[in-house]
Amino acid sequence: MRVLLLVNSAASSVTGRRRVVIQKALSADHDVTLAETARRGHATRLARSAASEGADAVVVLGGDGTLNEAANGLAGTDTALAALPGGSTNVFARIIGLPDDPVEAAGQLLDALDRGAVTRIGLGAVNGRYFLFHCGIGFDAAVVELVESRGPWKRWAGHPLFVYATVTTWLRRAHRRRPPMRVLDANGETLADGLFTVVLNADPYTYLGGRSFDLAPGLGLDEPLAAVTLASLSMHRLLPVAIRALGDGDVRGMPGVRAHEGLRDFTVTADPPMPYQVDGDHLGAAPRLRIRWAPEALRLVLPKAG
Repeated sequence: MRVLLLVNSAASSVTGRRRVVIQKALSADHDVTLAETARRGHATRLARSAASEGADAVVVLGGDGTLNEAANGLAGTDTALAALPGGSTNVFARIIGLPDDPVEAAGQLLDALDRGAVTRIGLGAVNGRYFLFHCGIGFDAAVVELVESRGPWKRWAGHPLFVYATVTTWLRRAHRRRPPMRVLDANGETLADGLFTVVLNADPYTYLGGRSFDLAPGLGLDEPLAAVTLASLSMHRLLPVAIRALGDGDVRGMPGVRAHEGLRDFTVTADPPMPYQVDGDHLGAAPRLRIRWAPEALRLVLPKAG
């Protein structure tokens, strides 16, 4: 197979030694070309170029943001995406069943390539930008924005930086009482009002250490989207939701929570404009977001059933 190994050397778990070991392992049975990302959006261009040149697969060694960019370059093509965990949390790699060690994961990936274990999955899309596992609108996007503003600290501080950003963002936004966000179905009918919405293409939403943070248990990559909206950011509302999400994960019916499944086309409006992020990558703020589900949009190498 013709394979592009796409590496983000700035990702927290990527080292020179790991990159060399993985490249050698892939090269034993495949025609491998190495490319390294140099800036934001670079992975999308590199992946799109690989697809246009007839590559069979693009293997991404990096975090969820790099993986998202590569997916956006490959969506709608015949070139498959393959994930290797290189970031601090590696949500998508863990969703599809990969271990958190990139070298160990590479062994499973090689086996999957040998077996031809490739399937088409659905993707979410917000204002034309695809996402693999989630789009966050409001609170968590503000957290991601603060983390990204710390630049190099993200590589070295990892989870403690996210905890700091979460607490800081909550303190800054906890005074909000009037829900500025509205979730509308394809006919313009209101599904929910709130301060924070997570749209899921797969579950879990994220991981806290070894614990999954589930908002739509059982949601698979071949199913339409789910949306969970929180009406309040007050601690007495947030804490029970977090505890449930770290437990059985079924937050439906909890006070202040509106959950909807089977969504294919809907809109989120906000006044003032709300920040939003996809797969942990902050994209700015917008007053209106069109969100769609694109079935069978991406070919994905699946080491084992996720």
